[in-house]
Amino acid sequence: MEYALELMTNPLAWVALATLIVMEVVLGIDNLIFIAILTNKLPEKQRPIARQLGIGAALILRLALLGTIVYIARLTQPVFTVLGNEFSWRDIILVAGGLFLVWKATKEIHHRVDPEPAPDMFGGKGAAAAATAGMAMVIVQVLLLDIVFSIDSILTAIGMTKEVPIMFIAVIVAVIVMMLAATPLSDFINKNPTVVMLALGFLLMIGMVLIADGFGVHVPKGYVYAAMAFSALVEGLNLMAQRNRRKRT
Repeated sequence: MEYALELMTNPLAWVALATLIVMEVVLGIDNLIFIAILTNKLPEKQRPIARQLGIGAALILRLALLGTIVYIARLTQPVFTVLGNEFSWRDIILVAGGLFLVWKATKEIHHRVDPEPAPDMFGGKGAAAAATAGMAMVIVQVLLLDIVFSIDSILTAIGMTKEVPIMFIAVIVAVIVMMLAATPLSDFINKNPTVVMLALGFLLMIGMVLIADGFGVHVPKGYVYAAMAFSALVEGLNLMAQRNRRKRT
């Protein structure tokens, strides 16, 4: 009780909490874009369920990782060396997650650019079976990326504060923001085809950043998110121009 009161009356703790919440929300954007793009491929009735399952899994993973914070911190310790470069489990996870993101984004871009539609990935299955299989595949892919983003998120939290209660609160608040933003973001992406391509470009860039980070080449996240914000601003101006042209015709 005394420890909780001491935290609540400490101004530095509130500053750390506010900063960490902002950081966690920003880091959650990557996760949210991936979930939005994947779930929009499902039948409309299944999309909200898949989004909530994906974001709920992200919350559970982050809280579970916080519960094993001592072991998570050890993920940064080198486990082997290749050509003078040390690799930790964190590096391996980031490289694997980055490769998966690059593969997935490239595949989605190819699917949207290719004029010939790809054959049904579920073969001769009926519509109900195909929808069920599609839902399962989406959830599995979301869970895989949840693991990567969750580890990155928790290691960032560990680097910013040593107070576990602050980490728990920041993670919970950030995931609640993700839940509130998931449907509006997914609907916006779904209604604007050009935004889908932009979002896939973001995922491609994020995947490359994860791979670079895994190989020890640190790319400041501020530059990455500034580039994303600028691209989103330009796309927003394009959308406004398109709407204005439609009104005049």
